[in-house]
Order: sequence, then C-alpha cells, then structure tokens
Amino acid sequence: MMPPLPAAFLETPLAHRALHDVADGRPENSRAAIRAAIAAGYGIEIDLQISADKRALVFHNYDLDRLAEGQEPVRALAAHEAADVVLKGGDGEGIPDLAEVLEIVAGQVPLLIEIKDQDGQMGPDVGPLEAAATAALDGYEGPVAVMSFNPHSVAEMARLAPDVPRGLVTSAYDAADWNLPEETRSRLKAISDFKTCGAAFISHEAGDLGRARVQELREAGVPVLCWTIRSAEEEGVARVFADNVTFEGYLPG
Repeated sequence: MMPPLPAAFLETPLAHRALHDVADGRPENSRAAIRAAIAAGYGIEIDLQISADKRALVFHNYDLDRLAEGQEPVRALAAHEAADVVLKGGDGEGIPDLAEVLEIVAGQVPLLIEIKDQDGQMGPDVGPLEAAATAALDGYEGPVAVMSFNPHSVAEMARLAPDVPRGLVTSAYDAADWNLPEETRSRLKAISDFKTCGAAFISHEAGDLGRARVQELREAGVPVLCWTIRSAEEEGVARVFADNVTFEGYLPG
C-alpha cells in the first residue's frame, strides 16, 4: 500500500533548503539553517547529491562553485572530503550528509527530502543516491517524505523504501528553463507518471499552480505543495491552489 503524505506536511510552511540567510551566517542546506528552521517551528526541505563513496550529501547543486569553496562536481568528493569543504556565507561549516541531518532534525519538524536527478535527462540511470538515502533513513522516526523531478527516482524509492512517503516535483517545463528534449518535457509537464511511479503528492512550480492538470490532481485528493514562495503576497495567491508552501526570503506568519 502506498504511504500517504503525513498531515504534518500540510500544517506548517516548509523552509526551502532550510531557513537559510547568509547575512546571518546560514547557507542553503546547512546545519545552521536546519537548526534555525527547527527553532522557528517550520518544516524543512533539503536536497541530496551523491558522494564518490555513495553517501547522500545534503547539497543542492551538482558542482561546488555556487555554494561552497571549490569547483569540482560534488560527486567527485568522498563524504569525509565534502565535510571539509566550506560553505560560502557560513561560519566555516562543511557539507553535511543526510545521516547527520536526520540526527539534528530527530523528528522535531517535518522533513522533505528532494533527490536530485542523477541521470541528467530525467531517465532511468538512477539507483545509488536512492540506495544511500534509504540506508540513511532506516529507522528514522518522525514525519519525513522524499521527492524528485525524475519519476524513475520516485519509482526506485518506492522499491527500496516502500514505507517512506514519496512525491513528484513538477513544473511547467518551459523550454528556456530546461535542457531536456521536447518529448521529455511534454511528458513531465503532463504529470503522466504520477500513478506509475508510486507518488502520493506533488510539489509544483508556484507560477503554474492554476493549470488544469494540477488542480485535477488536487480535486482527486492528491496533496499539492509548491515551490518557491518568496513573499507573503505570493503565499496568499499560492494557497488558493496549493495545500502548503515551500518558502524562502521571508517568514510566513
């Protein structure tokens, strides 16, 4: 039986890449940002990339340069090497792995985990990161869910961790924003893999929430989260069409 998204994910806004603010020494996906979200009572959304030694690292980009002191791909680093790579805008902390983040969160707030596409074209070349996430999540107690843009990743999580709620990250898939073939974009835009990949919810691009397919799913009882809300005004609009928001750059009331 497909596990539903826990109600906690619909009750409190989710801090996008945790409650980050480099002006206050809290980079994206950092321990400091995670602890700040917990202290404020918000849910947390984080991202996963794979390490060279097949550990799940909490980091958004495929390469280091935007967020950390380095240039190489994240997947070129072993987990212990990533731990020594300093995050920009922080207090000197390095890149955490999922196991450590789970120890910090410890069920205190909902934790939404995005598994970044490792195929490169939203295709079937997945497995190691999903296996690493499953290993880290084994025995975790507390509201947690996983999601990915890649339906193959969601299906792999359904196989490896059938008791962990899972969802699809979805989008308008405008051509200018995605380096994907038109056929792939059209399929993903239609959210045609929702049932076959074993998803229980979606997290949809905020500017496209009113689209008929998205609202069709919502009317059928599918929870609809959204990304990324950056003001109270945007939140007010989004909540007409979505059940909860993923936010950054302001504090929801």
